[in-house]
Amino acid sequence: MSTLDSLALTRIPAEDEALRAEVRAFLQEAIADLPAHIRARSWGGYSSALSRRLGDKGWIGITLPRAYGGGGRSAFTRYVLVEEYLACGAPVGSHWIADRQSAPLILKYGTEAQKQFYIPRVCKGEAFFCIGMSEPNAGSDLASVKTRAVPNAQGFVLNGQKIWTTNAHHCQYMIALVRTSGTSEDRHQGLSQVIVDLSLPGVTVRPIEDLSGDSHFCEVFFDNVRLGPDALIGAEGQGWEQVTAELAFERSGPERLFSSIVLFDQWLGYVRTPQGRTDSAVRLAGKVLTQLAPLRAMSVSVQEKLTQGASPIVEAALVKELGTTLEQMIPAAIAEDLFAREAEDVPVELLMTLKYVTEASPSFSLRGGTRDILRGMIARGLGLR
Repeated sequence: MSTLDSLALTRIPAEDEALRAEVRAFLQEAIADLPAHIRARSWGGYSSALSRRLGDKGWIGITLPRAYGGGGRSAFTRYVLVEEYLACGAPVGSHWIADRQSAPLILKYGTEAQKQFYIPRVCKGEAFFCIGMSEPNAGSDLASVKTRAVPNAQGFVLNGQKIWTTNAHHCQYMIALVRTSGTSEDRHQGLSQVIVDLSLPGVTVRPIEDLSGDSHFCEVFFDNVRLGPDALIGAEGQGWEQVTAELAFERSGPERLFSSIVLFDQWLGYVRTPQGRTDSAVRLAGKVLTQLAPLRAMSVSVQEKLTQGASPIVEAALVKELGTTLEQMIPAAIAEDLFAREAEDVPVELLMTLKYVTEASPSFSLRGGTRDILRGMIARGLGLR
């Protein structure tokens, strides 16, 4: 029996689907003034004001227990929310990581004091987290991280560096994978996760400007940062188990399918006009949709496994790999379609959106795990290596 045999066609429950119309109407009003080339950033965009409005609506932390300020709803409720955020191109990057994985991680492994302190703030759209995993020379190979938190009587002393840390310059906290014992040669042994207050002395955050001119990626340096004992999440040395479970949330969601969806919708609107419609464009639209539909079905199936308490690491890796391949194909194919036309006035906003997504698309197969690493995981899961 293959690892993937357990994936079954799953429908989002009707009570969760019922939320979709309300969310869509709210977003159409909330981001009405944002042009498509800005909305194309979506979960990479940033608006703390929108996050607070979503927190007021109860749409952040909607799966978390009501006792901690959450909504107490199912993971499918959040799936509907996320799909609508992405489809509309809402700039939700400020609370994205905290809602998707940091708060659930704290809920699963944190102390009661950590749950009481952090989770209600996340749900209100007031506390933002970034991910402290990748390092120079330790990207997808997280077992080789060298950032070290040395235990002492007062807690830990943290030294090292993280890189490609999305929105670190806008966040108050980082959950960092660090080494608390042993060396990088020990691989999975001796790794732990700690919560780092990014305002502490010794923390330096430097944004990295990318090809599109955005600076949402950052490098973060730790120079003798003093952490209290309450910074540790879970048991010391349990970090590898925790971080691999966390990555299932990161790799299987709609954001691994819809990073180019605002561009696709803009282009599709143009193709539906008499001027924009061509036989080749119609065929391209069909090609994209016939790939997107089964990928979305796979993503929903992985979500079902997560709701059952499973850790579908291989299945999530497959969704991420296939999804980002499609995300990268969309801008390339649309560019080929548009620039093959002669004597046509293509809408300027469509061209601006294409420009941004084309410049951003190389990162799609890097963030959340590089293509080669994910394909190795998939091959092992299928018994091919």
